[in-house]
Amino acid sequence: MGQVYLGRTAGGRNVAIKMVRGEYAADPEFRRRFRLEVAAARQVGARWTAPVLDADTEGPHPWVATGYVAGPSLASAVGAFGPLPPESVRVLGTGLTEALQAMHDLGLVHRDVKPSNVLLALDGPRLIDFGITRALDGTTALTRSGMIIGSPGYMSPEQAEGRSTGPPGDIFSLGAVLAYAATGISPFGDDVSVAVRVYRVLHE
Repeated sequence: MGQVYLGRTAGGRNVAIKMVRGEYAADPEFRRRFRLEVAAARQVGARWTAPVLDADTEGPHPWVATGYVAGPSLASAVGAFGPLPPESVRVLGTGLTEALQAMHDLGLVHRDVKPSNVLLALDGPRLIDFGITRALDGTTALTRSGMIIGSPGYMSPEQAEGRSTGPPGDIFSLGAVLAYAATGISPFGDDVSVAVRVYRVLHE
């Protein structure tokens, strides 16, 4: 839905700049979601995610600049080097649990916890991409009729059914992410169709 560039401030700080593609910028629903993503990331703060440094959510070319997290995604790390050692999985689980607790305490649900949204920094994991985050009070529904929010293979059963989800949905996704980290395999399958993964989430 956009491109991410590595940039550098005049003072030499590395930043990640997310630029929204033009066709999505013209979609009021997507722009609303982007606005919520930036607001959620600002709330969560630098300890648990890449800190928001600046953003323009209203201009013709929406963008957000965040601090650059020097570390691979969990998906990249496992893809390149295989499953994490047990002690690393425990550390990862502790860090992600603290991050989700902080989000839930703020009244937010991430709704897309998956290996590519977990960055492995030297000082602990970071959760990124709050594009489908929602407020727990339910006043900011992001779904259209028949639309499923989340990533097949990591979404909770209630998400797969298109129902609303809360903190338990994030914890389900966390369990799937940790299973992937420990084994190198998505718990609901990698080399299968989206439909099969959704079926397994619901019934297996």
